[in-house]
Amino acid sequence: MPTKPHAIGWPAPHGAVLMSAVASAALAWSPAAGAQAQPDAALPDVQVHAPRETDLPRGQAVQPRRARPVSADVSEALAEVPGAYTLEAGGLSRLPVLRGLGDERLRLQIDGMDLYAACPNHMNTPLSYLDPGQVERLQVWAGLAPVSAGGDAIGGVVAAQTPAPTFAGAGQTDTRGEVGLYARSNGHAWGLRLGAQHASEHWHFSYRLAAAEADNYRAGGAFKTYDFTGRAGHTLPRDEVGSSAYRTRNHILGAAWQDGAHLWEAKLYVQDMPYQLYPNQRMDLLDNDSTKLNLRYQQRTAWGQWQARLWHEKVQHTMDFGPDKRYWYGMASGGSSSVDGRPCSPLGPQCAAGMPMLTDSTTTGAKVQAEWAMGEQTVVRAGAELHRFRLDDYWPPSGGGMWPGTFWNIRDGQRDRHALYAEVQWSPAPLWSAQAGLRVERVRTDAGPVQGYSTAPDAMGRQTQDAQAFNAMDRRRRFNTHDVVLSARHQPRSTFELEFGLARRERAPGLYELYPWSTWQMAALMNNFVGDGNGYVGNPNLRSERAYTASASAQWKAADDAWAIKVEPHVTEVRDFIDAERLPGQSGERRFVLLRYANVPARLYGLDLSGRALLASSPASRWELRGQLSHLKGRNRRSGDGLYAIMPLNARLSLTHQTGAWESTVEWVAVKAKTDVSSVRNEVPTPGYGLLNVRAAYRLGRGKLEFGIDNVFDRFYALPTGGAYVGQGTTMTNPPPPNVPQWGTAVPGPGRSLWLAYQTTF
Repeated sequence: MPTKPHAIGWPAPHGAVLMSAVASAALAWSPAAGAQAQPDAALPDVQVHAPRETDLPRGQAVQPRRARPVSADVSEALAEVPGAYTLEAGGLSRLPVLRGLGDERLRLQIDGMDLYAACPNHMNTPLSYLDPGQVERLQVWAGLAPVSAGGDAIGGVVAAQTPAPTFAGAGQTDTRGEVGLYARSNGHAWGLRLGAQHASEHWHFSYRLAAAEADNYRAGGAFKTYDFTGRAGHTLPRDEVGSSAYRTRNHILGAAWQDGAHLWEAKLYVQDMPYQLYPNQRMDLLDNDSTKLNLRYQQRTAWGQWQARLWHEKVQHTMDFGPDKRYWYGMASGGSSSVDGRPCSPLGPQCAAGMPMLTDSTTTGAKVQAEWAMGEQTVVRAGAELHRFRLDDYWPPSGGGMWPGTFWNIRDGQRDRHALYAEVQWSPAPLWSAQAGLRVERVRTDAGPVQGYSTAPDAMGRQTQDAQAFNAMDRRRRFNTHDVVLSARHQPRSTFELEFGLARRERAPGLYELYPWSTWQMAALMNNFVGDGNGYVGNPNLRSERAYTASASAQWKAADDAWAIKVEPHVTEVRDFIDAERLPGQSGERRFVLLRYANVPARLYGLDLSGRALLASSPASRWELRGQLSHLKGRNRRSGDGLYAIMPLNARLSLTHQTGAWESTVEWVAVKAKTDVSSVRNEVPTPGYGLLNVRAAYRLGRGKLEFGIDNVFDRFYALPTGGAYVGQGTTMTNPPPPNVPQWGTAVPGPGRSLWLAYQTTF
């Protein structure tokens, strides 16, 4: 387990050294230097090291394993951050959202690596490559992220950090391990976490394994009027959420070497995900293999510190229909009006076996950053980054309309980013600190020629005509973007603190917003990363999103720290926000529709409130109350329509009691009805709800036993950001056959679940 870092000094730089360093800033940059650590006694929990108190904006750190001990999804821990929530997807890959802006509008990082989803449904979002037990902390900045942390994002940053290497004292060695197990009754979920490390004065080696598996979960009551799944002989109970099962294994192998002020580190990350099913997507993930290599060097110097990082990722991703969705299509399978598709042969125009969709991608990145300490009050950071993303998205023939050739959704997709940034942090007056930063980027995208399953002039869905039009255009795009962030903090007394800032941020559109080209209904339905059941077509003429954010926070606390309350208002004006517009002929309500991405003006604003109070404290026990409330609105300013997946008013209140080795918590979660929806997408409204959760923990030496009940009263509720339920039956056609469920069912949340977790170190 990590130990306390060795203190890093900040000597005043020698003038000549500083001037030389500044002059060469375009070539050498970096973030914080590594910390030499000494072994501690047993540490039963992961220790989190907070950022420097002078960092602006401060952001918030969360420990995923502590926040959700029986979850396999890192992003679920964001529930601890006011204004943060998730866009529901599979059980392992929810999409983080900060104040209404999520997915590719956020910069998602793992150990400093910028990564991208390689899937037309964004099933392999970056945080899905880690287990909560492998994450030491999530560092979250909403809106006003420093330019050294942000870039190519308008909503903020979520940075996952796995445990840093630790080293033993001179002439000593340190060997440690940890084991964790958990089980959850709803969905018969379980997880295993293993970790081991060996360290000497100069060397550190570590290995972490996390495995997780779950069946479909049950809602708090029946939400369907049908049982069929599209496969003869396979039915689901009416309270079971189809296509919500998953299985995954994640490995991290690390090695590091230090010598004085120098640190070299290498980490290898491997994921094998055999399946992750999706209740709000028409396809399922049936294999995802990923390998990442992350290399880092850092050094402390007389003038500060610098760091260089190089990483490479390869992803092979496969989608098709999982066991709860119809697999056989075509006239030989019973036709589109049949509830169940029967097996047929041979494959061809009358018989289709599933719909395989394959995605291959590589990501290569490099970053260098330097940090200069100019006396006690001023720090300067500067850096440069390079990102190279390559993607092929292709669908092999399987029969029926998906015949006889391969459909290329995106071919030879390219997205390259080059960035330079600099920021200064200083104290302009007593009790004041401030930061100013500038980032400039150039984003270049391109895609190769495409084709449909058929190149015949009369191929269904205008495949041939759409492909010819796409191939005839110049597909190269260039986006020059820049970010500016200004923030300040004032603490006139120990019991009050004010922080405020302004930011201008820009994001270039992604490959899946620019290049999916087919207006064929079936193909468009396969391009959807928001889970609303609709089909999407790319728009190569999209402009970059430009967001202007004003945010503030005021915090009051007692002199003895017995209570604290924090208020955070915020507003973001977005020019050329990438929303959606309907394709011609796609009118009507209460149905799924086809959409094209389009730039519109938009505004998001809200208020986050959080606080805590120590109710009673004695040598024997401690009672504490914690709570948070978030209110958010988002509007398309051109049409007046609501923005998609805006979380309604919600609150979380918890009462915690500690006595001896025991700790217990009672938590109440309340969410208002969602009535302000995106009408262009026919977003499904959801009723309000309240949930009660209880949990307890007991420390056993170096171990910790935790248990609890989620949704104690087995309340039925619909997830307000869960999207549309398409988890079973015929999912390929739109509209579905007359006897197949239509639009209008929201994905429900899980019913009552009992859980148990145990972890220990040795």
